[in-house]
Amino acid sequence: MNILVYDVAASRSGALSILQEYHKLFCEQAKNDGNRYFFVVSTPELAETDEVRVLRFPEIKKSWLHRWYFDHFRAPKLIDEYQIDEVLSLQNLTIPKVKVPQVLYLHQPLPFVPQRFSFWQNKRLWVNQHIISHMIYSSVREARQVIVQTQWMKDACVRICNVPAEKIVVKPPELDRSLICGFVDSVEARRTFFYPATPFAYKNHHLLLEAAKILKADGVTDYKLVFTFRGDENPVARGLREMAEKENLPVEFHGPFQRAEVYRLYAQSTLLYPSYIETFGMPLLEARLTGTPILAARMPFAEEILEGYGQVRYFEYDDVQAVCREIKENLNVQG
Repeated sequence: MNILVYDVAASRSGALSILQEYHKLFCEQAKNDGNRYFFVVSTPELAETDEVRVLRFPEIKKSWLHRWYFDHFRAPKLIDEYQIDEVLSLQNLTIPKVKVPQVLYLHQPLPFVPQRFSFWQNKRLWVNQHIISHMIYSSVREARQVIVQTQWMKDACVRICNVPAEKIVVKPPELDRSLICGFVDSVEARRTFFYPATPFAYKNHHLLLEAAKILKADGVTDYKLVFTFRGDENPVARGLREMAEKENLPVEFHGPFQRAEVYRLYAQSTLLYPSYIETFGMPLLEARLTGTPILAARMPFAEEILEGYGQVRYFEYDDVQAVCREIKENLNVQG
């Protein structure tokens, strides 16, 4: 059987991780299952084998128009050209106007959460929630099967898209556990608050800076917040860095870490996780397996991943005073 793995959207962050996970899986699986796999991507570079071919089209990233044209016209031609029997789409949308069965991997939570963004608040998120969302709903209904990462996403798909529960399969993302090391409690670990997240509005970094301002006014400055971006990546990042520098807040804009360094930080810090929109929230699982103390926004994905974990304390995602209290309490716990 010829299977087309379609992911022209992925180029970084979690989406790229999902693509790499499936590439690794199918490179191994293809040795024995008799299938041929055709990965259709934009810029990522993936290895090829006798059974796995990679078709790269970097021009897709030039504009939304290039992407639209490829999805609607070039992709269907590739299905005919390579005699594809089944499609696995990893980018939240099925390929339009094709007759072969499609399996959809859904990892975009924005259409399924109650928090809504106005056009003036964030144009890109508004488009995702008010335009692309309807395309995603249609794709969920059209796909033969839908793969999601969490039970809350499955429940949301069934409710909002009105599809049978048996159509939705829950498959948590794979986690490389080889780098995990145990948390070592110390004063330094309790005063270092680590937040590995990209600078998007719903990641809620701004709440942490507001809390830091209040704590500074209360004379609490003997701690640091460690962010995994530099502060120049996008308007959100630039605004956060400008605010932190203006207010002289204890924030370290480190930039991206290597994976081994991320796990080292889990073992030597407290995870502070205010994000309120996630499909899964991988840092929560990584920190849990490390034994790291976690302060997290009380959201369905967090409670699902951290169910039964004794080292977590929750706060409401829009309650800055609650964040202040949790940080103060953490600083008072001695290792």
